Amino acid sequence: MLILLPPSEGKADTGSGKPLDLARLSLPALHPAREQALDALVALCSGDADTAADVLGLSPGLRGEITRNTLLRTAKALPAGSLYTGVLYDNLGLADLPAPAKTRARRSLLIFSGLWGALRIDDRIPPYRCAMGVRLPGVGLLTTHWRDAMAQALPEAAGTGLVLDLRSSMYTPAWTPRGDVAARTATVRVLHERSGARTVVSHFNKATKGRIVRDLLADGGTPRNPAELATALRDLKHTVEQLPPAKPGRPWQLDVVVTEL
Repeated sequence: MLILLPPSEGKADTGSGKPLDLARLSLPALHPAREQALDALVALCSGDADTAADVLGLSPGLRGEITRNTLLRTAKALPAGSLYTGVLYDNLGLADLPAPAKTRARRSLLIFSGLWGALRIDDRIPPYRCAMGVRLPGVGLLTTHWRDAMAQALPEAAGTGLVLDLRSSMYTPAWTPRGDVAARTATVRVLHERSGARTVVSHFNKATKGRIVRDLLADGGTPRNPAELATALRDLKHTVEQLPPAKPGRPWQLDVVVTEL
């Protein structure tokens, strides 16, 4: 099973080990695109600060991120699984997973990123600021920049197993599952049910997705398709409704219904 996650705006402030070594990151097919994006970001942030802030969408309080980005090749790095600290990752709780579940996390989790493309949780990177929706000078819109490299790397990473796609909408254009991969891909929508009405939630969408991933990793099951995934989540006490694709070659959708936020 391959589980696709978004990154988070919340990140650790500093690394704690050796600097970035791009050649050692997983998914080597992404290496040339990573080099291009990193060079463009460092060049941008080494120039006019106002231009960099505008391109990156930084508020005045985040201007320090521009200087941080200039040092990405020499700054101390840390595992991607320790870098991201947002709501999804707080509820996933990688640090305190039991050893067998952590092993499954290393094998199954793939974190999308505007700067790095996609990462395994043990990939060591420095703290950075660059969202997928950014247009880097000389590179262009990052969702477009990553498409060709992702089209090569992601089907190989998915193999023949289930793909659970929990990415936010900003990150989905960088790679769209096609054909056989799409047929065994499931996306998740979190709905809050109250007084018979259902609404889409935002903050608790991330929290629920984090708990779902933690439960699946701790359980250790191996669902092979979206239907088996829906059954596995029900066995883990989640309320799940499955919706088949509207057209062939599209992912399945699983609605996870929560009654308490």
